[in-house]
Amino acid sequence: MAESARGPGASHRRHPPGQGRAAGDALYSCAVTSCNPRVWREAVPPGTEVRTIEPGDHAVLFYRDDAELAGQVSAYLLEAIRDGGAAVVIATPDHRRAFEEQLVQAGADIAAAWASGRYLALDAAETMRRCVVADWPDAASFWLAISPLIRQAARDGRPVRVFGEMVWLLWEDGLISAAIELEAMWNELGGQYPFSLLCAYRAESVSGSGHADELTQVCRAHAVTAGVPPESLPAHPQGQ
Repeated sequence: MAESARGPGASHRRHPPGQGRAAGDALYSCAVTSCNPRVWREAVPPGTEVRTIEPGDHAVLFYRDDAELAGQVSAYLLEAIRDGGAAVVIATPDHRRAFEEQLVQAGADIAAAWASGRYLALDAAETMRRCVVADWPDAASFWLAISPLIRQAARDGRPVRVFGEMVWLLWEDGLISAAIELEAMWNELGGQYPFSLLCAYRAESVSGSGHADELTQVCRAHAVTAGVPPESLPAHPQGQ
């Protein structure tokens, strides 16, 4: 669907979180867990891999360290590249290098994928600066920066998997509400273009008793969660 059909200002939810997922799935619906650590441990087995997320899902990974992040994200991206799809990466330089090293080790031809437009990699900080105005995500700027990438990646009907960590950079900068707003903008974009999206936060960075409400909002912005649950969340979030 063309961007002009529903641009910035449309609904902020791609689809009800967890729609179409059984409660026993390895990747568990945020609508059910709301990032409740106890429920999460029962529903999301240790070692759950984000590579299994379904087309169109918006998932979040809370990871312990860079090694876990690289392993999970590279496996997620490999599913797209290996199956004739496209991968879009918006990450820090160190993380991009780590992903690409593991993709190459797994047999992916990154150079060929790049040349054919099936692998696109951008710097998260630079891209974030294009999307954020006065410490707040600007909807028009976000669409201008991101929607052409998705259209390019999805050319000829290719399935697209996106990884982005602009939201984590905003959280790290103390712009937590801005990170949540950017998650909503991703959901809006996902209502217009067919792609899977994986966001990631370092669990240690987002943990803390002062972030319970914000973390619950982050989880509710995603269809599925994976990784280690931050310990700061309430046992029974409001509305559950």
